[in-house]
Amino acid sequence: MSVSSPLPSPAPATTAPAPTQAELLDFARRTAADAELVASLPLDPEGRTWIRLEGPGGSEAWLIGWPPGSGTGWHDHADSVGAFVTAAGELTEHALAVRLPTDGWRTLELSDGVDRDRRLPTGKGRAFGRHHVHEVLNESAELHAVSVHAYYPPLPQIRRYSRSGPILRLEQVERPEDWQ
Repeated sequence: MSVSSPLPSPAPATTAPAPTQAELLDFARRTAADAELVASLPLDPEGRTWIRLEGPGGSEAWLIGWPPGSGTGWHDHADSVGAFVTAAGELTEHALAVRLPTDGWRTLELSDGVDRDRRLPTGKGRAFGRHHVHEVLNESAELHAVSVHAYYPPLPQIRRYSRSGPILRLEQVERPEDWQ
């Protein structure tokens, strides 16, 4: 008579912890310093170009080329945290230093003093939290800019806004299938 021992239980599934804003910023800095990768991005004089990258811990990442005078318009990244670093050229970020309600509104009047502007030359960047509303611009009239962006969780949606003075209007909600 043989006695068999029970099969070992499978090891519990482990999931990596979500990357922090600091880890996303560190990834963006290291990736922006990869001159070969940055040089591999095709640049278009008429519109932004991009390559999707593998970010840390399941994050979504992008290498983006910005022709002179281009920008994103006002938007947020919904429930994702993120970071971006300028890899070449200079970008400008206009942001709102106020947390907006996430749902249930189409038009808001912003208070005085909520605007924040940052110039981000090559090698500089920033991290941001959920529902961060901003626009990113290449204000150069002659030079392309390139940047690295990372988001966690991968972008569930992007809300696009229009702005006229203190009035911010929700214009559109985009889902991943709209930009991938």
